[in-house]
Amino acid sequence: MFSKLVDEFGGLSSGRQAALVAAGVGGVVLLSVGGYLLKRRIDNTPPKQWRKAGELAEIYVYPIKSCGPLVMQQIGCSSLGPRQHLLRDRIFMVTNEEGKFVTARMKPKMVLVEPRFDERFETMVLNAPGMPELRIDVARLADGAITDSTVWGEQVPTVDCGDEAARWFSSYLLDKPVGYRLRYNPRDQTTRRKHGEDTGSFHDETSYMLFNEASVADLNKRIENKVTALQFRPNFVVRGPEAYAEDRWRWVRIGETVFRYEMPCLRCIFTTIDPASGVAHPDKEPLRTLKQYRQIPALGESPAFGIHLGLRRGASVKVGDPVYYA
Repeated sequence: MFSKLVDEFGGLSSGRQAALVAAGVGGVVLLSVGGYLLKRRIDNTPPKQWRKAGELAEIYVYPIKSCGPLVMQQIGCSSLGPRQHLLRDRIFMVTNEEGKFVTARMKPKMVLVEPRFDERFETMVLNAPGMPELRIDVARLADGAITDSTVWGEQVPTVDCGDEAARWFSSYLLDKPVGYRLRYNPRDQTTRRKHGEDTGSFHDETSYMLFNEASVADLNKRIENKVTALQFRPNFVVRGPEAYAEDRWRWVRIGETVFRYEMPCLRCIFTTIDPASGVAHPDKEPLRTLKQYRQIPALGESPAFGIHLGLRRGASVKVGDPVYYA
């Protein structure tokens, strides 16, 4: 039977043979693409059954990458991260003059920059030790000229926040009037490719990071200088589940907002910076202790603490909301 088919194929014109081969290849490609899209749809379909884990205890938003947080009671959730009108998570970042991002890993006292927003969430006000107050009209930045900046090797569209902001950050971090700039991302969708739609604006990994209060309590049993969840810069802190229960969650629902687990949060030297003093721990704690019991061999030496999430169904969340997992 097979040899007969081969003979019949050989008897066709070269043009007809090419057409049949192309149709076959095209069919395989369509099946492959269809299979990928179906798998992606299944992977992104929220489950129907949930188990209650606890409640949302804390919400943090970090308008400027590596700088201090805003403590929120309620926040909306978008693909780029927590959002309340023009207040968004990691939507600003400090760069050098060439546009390469700067973090507290290099300048620890960045964590002492305290942001706040006006009631309309259109103007950001910054304070830092020894510095005058700086006001930034965020609404005005939306129409600014676009230039490229770099975060983790990726080019991102940014708007420069002006010379006054540049002098402020340069004076605070470099003790001179030039050297650093403040940049803003005006886009409503990510342009980055690291984790697709879940990467966020200037985030290290994804748009959301969740933390378990009990995991911090367990760590504090192992170290002398106690820490809080804020040392690890989460967006959401959950109260109720046992320590490290979040490691097993593949879906998370807070109120009516649904997230999918993307990856564990792998910890670096940033965790050694005290958010209250802006000083790094001399013995690299708590990172050193975390490495003793929270490493995942397949992921290298960086210990896992907390989980990264990607938004799958957006809504508002508030402190006290029930938290479910699947």
